[in-house]
Amino acid sequence: MSVSDRQEQARARGVAPARRLADCQVRDGTRPGVRRGVRAQDIRDTNATGAGEKAPGAFGAVRAARELELRRTEFELAVRLGHIRTTAGPGAGRRQVPRREIERVRAADGFPDALRERVRTVGTAEGAKLMTVSPGRFTRLARAGCITPVRLSLNRYRAVVWLYLAEELRAFAAGQPTLLAGRLPPALRACLDEGEDRRSRNWRSRRVGLLLREREDPWERAAVVGCVLGPVELAELVADPDERACLHRLRPDLAQAHPVSEAAQATVRRLLVADRPDEISWYRASLTALLAEARSAVPFARPGGLTGRRQDPAPHAAGPPPRRGGRVPRPTRPSEPPYAGRRRPLGHTVPR
Repeated sequence: MSVSDRQEQARARGVAPARRLADCQVRDGTRPGVRRGVRAQDIRDTNATGAGEKAPGAFGAVRAARELELRRTEFELAVRLGHIRTTAGPGAGRRQVPRREIERVRAADGFPDALRERVRTVGTAEGAKLMTVSPGRFTRLARAGCITPVRLSLNRYRAVVWLYLAEELRAFAAGQPTLLAGRLPPALRACLDEGEDRRSRNWRSRRVGLLLREREDPWERAAVVGCVLGPVELAELVADPDERACLHRLRPDLAQAHPVSEAAQATVRRLLVADRPDEISWYRASLTALLAEARSAVPFARPGGLTGRRQDPAPHAAGPPPRRGGRVPRPTRPSEPPYAGRRRPLGHTVPR
């Protein structure tokens, strides 16, 4: 149907032609002045900046990942590793990528393959091939703490799958060739003979360090360190329940894996909490220092707000709330019956 036919039908029904035409075009997936076949996402991006205006000065995570030709997981890892600089967004906890940062990354040599290679992660089998060692040797080096995982996931058997940066594995193989063959040093052998596995510990340390680099608010930084301590240690360090509730609200998402089953969730939760005495002591000391800094920098507020001065209760909080219309119910004296001041039921006698 042509545009003129739609206008004639609109006049016959008593509807303004321009409005009726716009409604038809909305149903057809187009807009006035926009050719057919334009994607809805393109229309939203155009309307977000306004007709004739410049492109936005900062992009959200989804748009920035598309501009940099990265998958969402690759983009998040690139941000965490510092390859892409971000700024604070309008929403709490949201980050944005400035347009000049997008242009800087796109202008780098070898874009986008070079950036993808810097954030490429591999498992045990592929990592062993990169280092030209057996998978068993690779696992022993990882358990001894020689290489640090950067991500974790669970397979269908609820087993933990550690992922490593391919770039770091190649650098380790080039810098430590003596550890790739022959007997391991006595210190590493003693660590492995005791059954110690430092993969989760090193991953926690790395994750906490990356999250601290992103946070600027002192209470958010304290929440990052507090999320790796158990409830007993946290209650000993933070005696105020309101402060503990604040840290709980601000705690970040430490693990990227979010399993559905309860057994898998328990497996992930065990990896999030420090379990060695020296590691617990380190995080306790760090949290104590960060809490002292937060309390001195931003006075803590009670449930009325997370930051700022302590707020006093409202004047009417102690009494009953006013009724609609501003009337307050008249309080009844204990000696008066509950129906005092009202008409008594027929046949009812007031006790004297």
